[in-house]
This record gives sequence, structure tokens and C-alpha cells, in this order.
Amino acid sequence: MDKNKLKINIKNILESKTFHTVIYTLGVLFIALLIFKAGMIAGFRKASFGRDWGNNYAMNFGSPHKGPQMMKGGFGDFDNLPNAHGAIGKIIKIESPTMIILDEKDNTEKVILMNEKTEIRKMRDSIKQDELKLDDHVVVIGTPNSAGQIEARLIRLLPAPFEMPLKQIN
Repeated sequence: MDKNKLKINIKNILESKTFHTVIYTLGVLFIALLIFKAGMIAGFRKASFGRDWGNNYAMNFGSPHKGPQMMKGGFGDFDNLPNAHGAIGKIIKIESPTMIILDEKDNTEKVILMNEKTEIRKMRDSIKQDELKLDDHVVVIGTPNSAGQIEARLIRLLPAPFEMPLKQIN
């Protein structure tokens, strides 16, 4: 075969509908695998935080509790895993540089680590760590560590929750 015939054959293959279908299919499979891998990474991080939180429960909270029985329902009981990247709830203990929050979502206590990079905000204003007090309601966003704690990046002080007065029945 001479070079011209070879070039024509390659050009015909590259312009064929079958070649385009194969390339498109490979592209879709590659994207699907990337999405699957991202889901695996997210699930692994959440499960790792839950494991670390349970393994370090006694150290973080000074309790003889051996950790939650998260998998008591068998495989698939993942609703009991704590949120690894934050908490929303009431401050129940402050010992700088840590504080403990009672998370309203899953009714668990979470240790929050604060440092000089932690941004603390009340409405639009920045506030200092010593302005936080017991029973303040906060939202914490951060990164889980291997000790089952959350390293806070942002703490937002919330207004006290509104409680409806009870009606008296006559």
C-alpha cells in the first residue's frame, strides 16, 4: 500500500459513523465512571468520619460509652452516620480551642475545633471566639479529622429560635 491509500483509509475510518459511535460511547462510559468514583469518595469520607467519631467518642466526650452501634440494622443502615462536614445546634460546652455542639439534626454531640483561620460571624459582622457562649445556636461548616472532630472553617451565630407560646385551654 502506498501512503495515499493509507491516508485515505485512515480518513475513511475517522469519518465513519461507527468510529464516532464508539468514541461517543467511550466518552459516556468515562464520564459515568468519574461520577461513580466521586460518589465512592464522598461515601468513604462520610463513613470514615462516622467510624472515627465512634472510635473516639470516649476521648472526645469523657464517657465510658464505646461508640454507637451504627450498623446494628445490617448493611444499608447508613442513615445513622453523623454529618461529617458540619453541625447545626446549640453550644453545650466551650473549652478553647474546642467547643461541643448538640447537633439538632441527628441529636449527637460534636466536638468542634477552632483555630486562627476559623471565621466566626454574627449576621454580617465578624466576631471573636470569646463572644460565643453556652446555649448560643450556631451553624458550623468544616472538615472532619481522624479523631472524629470537625475542624471549623466557618461558625455562624444564629438568632435564638422562635418558640410559640402555648395556648391556654379554658
